[in-house]
Amino acid sequence: MPHIIDIPESVIERVVRRCGTPHPFAAFDPVRTALLVVDMQLGYMHAELGHSCVPTATGIVPTINRLAEVLRRMGGAVYWIQNASDERSREEWSVLEEQASPARRAARIRSIAPGAPGHAFWPDLDIREGDAIVPKFRYSCFIRGASDLEERLRGRGIDTVLIAGTLTNVCCESTARDAMMLNFRTIMVADANAAMTDAEHNASLIAFYLYFGDVQTAAEVEAALDRGARRDVA
Repeated sequence: MPHIIDIPESVIERVVRRCGTPHPFAAFDPVRTALLVVDMQLGYMHAELGHSCVPTATGIVPTINRLAEVLRRMGGAVYWIQNASDERSREEWSVLEEQASPARRAARIRSIAPGAPGHAFWPDLDIREGDAIVPKFRYSCFIRGASDLEERLRGRGIDTVLIAGTLTNVCCESTARDAMMLNFRTIMVADANAAMTDAEHNASLIAFYLYFGDVQTAAEVEAALDRGARRDVA
């Protein structure tokens, strides 16, 4: 089941005081927008193959697929982020390894090493020809050593990113915060992200919404895309 989203009215009021509106990105150009789908892989979604199964992640698949289809149709881009652990990343990001037990480290390697069953995307995701698949070796897509995503987005003229996937409060939020600080308009899609619990999910969305960017449902994102397309035509 997807999360029960609960953003208190007091948080929305604080956003309005900061931004002058509850949604600072209420309209944006679809052609310059990318959907970043983070880590929707068997290693995080399949109880037998994964090392960190997120119980709510399967429930957001239809929403992600719908949003990807809408954005493609309007001229935007879809990037499927594929997390991995290899020998080089484990050496360069050794502090992560130090925080895990030997059993946990071994399970992560078995789960998301390139070529391992858990490294594959969830089979119900609607990954199309023309979409991009981006390998990732850190929580954030944008930090040094993680991926070449920033270069890909700049090369396509993207200035707005929609964040979806799992975990809301780890790889998704890390990616979203860094995207904002790299000067992308950044929206976390509330009903297209998944965490271990509703409490963790909502805490992550609230922290991001207060200081970093926008939080919208998929329906609100679709409306914002429509407004942006009409504005550009006008």
